[in-house]
Amino acid sequence: MGATRRSRIGLVLFAVVLLGLVAGCGGRVGENGRIGVVYMDAQGFYAGVRVGMQQAATAQGDAPQLLQINAQGDASMESTFIDQVSAAKVDALILSPASASASVPAIKLAHRSGIPVVCYNTCITEESARQYVSAYVLGDPIEFGRMLGNRAAEHFRSVGKPDPRIAVVNCEFVEVCIQRRQGFEQALKEQFPGATIVANQEGSTIDEAVDVAERILTAHPDVDAFYGEAGGATMGAVRAVQARGKVGQTVVFGSDMSTEAAQELADGKVLKGVVDISGIAVGELAGKAAGEILRGDSPSYHVVPAPIDLYGTSEQGRAWLTAHPDGVP
Repeated sequence: MGATRRSRIGLVLFAVVLLGLVAGCGGRVGENGRIGVVYMDAQGFYAGVRVGMQQAATAQGDAPQLLQINAQGDASMESTFIDQVSAAKVDALILSPASASASVPAIKLAHRSGIPVVCYNTCITEESARQYVSAYVLGDPIEFGRMLGNRAAEHFRSVGKPDPRIAVVNCEFVEVCIQRRQGFEQALKEQFPGATIVANQEGSTIDEAVDVAERILTAHPDVDAFYGEAGGATMGAVRAVQARGKVGQTVVFGSDMSTEAAQELADGKVLKGVVDISGIAVGELAGKAAGEILRGDSPSYHVVPAPIDLYGTSEQGRAWLTAHPDGVP
């Protein structure tokens, strides 16, 4: 669920080019409606969301045209796209907002333009969401973290480590990541009261996370484990452990499945557990929610629960690779 906040405004005009169209067979593009879609970044989860939304659109019959953008975690780029699709009077807007606060004005504009808004994965503040958002597809982030905290406790119990030292590589510029950590800490400390968080630093993309994790290993060479709050943070921590020769000493518990994460979990030397919300499942739920809203079949604001999965063994890593040969989570 990672994102970068670096400004790329100069790319907006290029990024707004359609990334994909889904139209009814034999019909004209857009004759079955148009939906604006915003992906926070290009990591694997959002590829799954795109597939899921296309599947949901096709399953509902007359599939609408999807106007799509990768906002690259940039609230300004996101805002420009929403301005454009609002002016174009799309039938709905589906997005994972880059910011709980900075994304509010653009979403408010869409709402006031008569465009129903569906959030997924992240959203704006709850007060604003209740005013401007029709549905929010969300896997409970506290439960997400708790599941991984329980897996971490299981591991530390198996290796006889009663007072583990944990470092966090975070994505806490979005609220769901803060809540993931809270759930993780609650579950772990319920079973291991002596567990300590020795560092908590941001590193949401793989390259950023590698640098952050290596610095943490320099400052805390005796750290027992990393917790990666998103996919980039997880794999960056794994690579740092490997690069610093800490395999066998420091393990990683992480978020968001991908081909690389499944391979590392199957290997079993560093990555010991991954909690995941399927992008495909989220995309399907978001697409279905948009369809229900357009038909007038849903309340003005509601949370749509997304399923959460724990992968904690090498066998489960191999099974994921078999089930996802294209790598789309």
